[in-house]
Amino acid sequence: MSKFFKRLLPASFAILSVYFILWYFSSVLNWIQGGIYLDSIRWMGELSLIIYAIKRRNLTIWIFTSMFIGAEIGLYLPEIAAHGKITSKLFLRCIKTIIAPLLFATLVVGIAGHSDLKQVGRMGLKALIYFELVTTLALFIGLAVVNITKPGANFIRPEMIKEEIIPQSVKTWQDHIIEIFPENAAKAIADGAILQVVVFSILFGIGLAMVKESKKRPMIEFCESLSEVMFKFTNIVMLFAPFAVGGAIASSVSSMGMDIFLPLAKLVGSLYLGLLIFVFGVLLPIAIIIKVPIKKFIKAISEPVSIAFATASSESALPRAMEEMERIGVPPKIVGFVLPTGYSFNLDGTTLYLSLASVFVAQVTNHPLDISQQIIICLTLMLTSKGVAGVARASMVILAATVTQFGWEMWPVYLIMAVDVLMDMGRTAVNVIGNCLATIVIAKWEGEYKPTMDKEDILEVKEF
Repeated sequence: MSKFFKRLLPASFAILSVYFILWYFSSVLNWIQGGIYLDSIRWMGELSLIIYAIKRRNLTIWIFTSMFIGAEIGLYLPEIAAHGKITSKLFLRCIKTIIAPLLFATLVVGIAGHSDLKQVGRMGLKALIYFELVTTLALFIGLAVVNITKPGANFIRPEMIKEEIIPQSVKTWQDHIIEIFPENAAKAIADGAILQVVVFSILFGIGLAMVKESKKRPMIEFCESLSEVMFKFTNIVMLFAPFAVGGAIASSVSSMGMDIFLPLAKLVGSLYLGLLIFVFGVLLPIAIIIKVPIKKFIKAISEPVSIAFATASSESALPRAMEEMERIGVPPKIVGFVLPTGYSFNLDGTTLYLSLASVFVAQVTNHPLDISQQIIICLTLMLTSKGVAGVARASMVILAATVTQFGWEMWPVYLIMAVDVLMDMGRTAVNVIGNCLATIVIAKWEGEYKPTMDKEDILEVKEF
């Protein structure tokens, strides 16, 4: 019976995939009158998923299942689904209360507990070098995909576009450097400025490391207890994740019509193609080269990535991602430093999206770009895309600034906003994958990665 349930999830996913393919063609070509047959296929797949989730009692599977349940509610009960976003907002508020104390406790213990101040600087330099190399590859993959697929070619401007106010300017690199350093620790925590919290925690940890052992020990013990409590806090909050995910998806489906999505399907498809190429062409080879246990890594990131994908928020996945990376053998001091820093400097999915979206706007507005101009765009985005984590619609601000800088029409940016939620889900998930892998890369580089053995590994060793 257990083998049947193990095969049920991929079977359900296959059924739902076939449904969505058939649904797309039927909506375009009007194959099936009324869609009764396709509805039956979808309901069968979703019922199988619910049965499987009840059987397994796994949070990741429940999150995955709630995405489809939320889509159904948004499709058939739009008035109720319109209020579903409140669940995701409550979830995100709870998550934000965890991040600052968790980062503070983890970094202070990692730095002051080992008193190796040289490693902090060395680790920071290595992380920045790795982040810059990987995000540059993401930018060029985005350029390659958009030039091959040409989603903006022969695009006809819709008659009505909902124009929302987007800031027409972006902060300079000097502003970003200044904002890295907090003027008030409490204000940084209240504003959710992750990088400022990291800088304050590092400086606090360095100061504590300089204190005599007898005087610093109580503070280190306090931070160790605080870290453990916050991880337990995370476990409690995560029980609400399926409801938050279902509510977010229901609200999105109820408010976003398909009329404007179909012309932009090629853009969305191009982005996901680029993200897949990046994951399998860049991140996977890196994981193989440094000998990451792939199966264990995928299992560890499955829950944080699914939460990030469904909520389109990297912050919602941060506490769980930190916990999972520590569980598979990355030292807490490296996790506490690399993950939050990567949220500002290693946004792989976002940088790929920005390069792709910028050229898309140029294609739509009939502004052909040669290679040199596209490289200039990449160099511009390499600087302006840093430090945008935690800012609502930050990628839209960067895109609008790029469009303004090159003197293109702004209306395609408003058009992209109609499907931005769909693209935000994919790029946010890739951001989380890239940052989780970065913690292992830096840990390996520092010679401190010690893979742990879970129950399945122990059983395999005993059987061998």
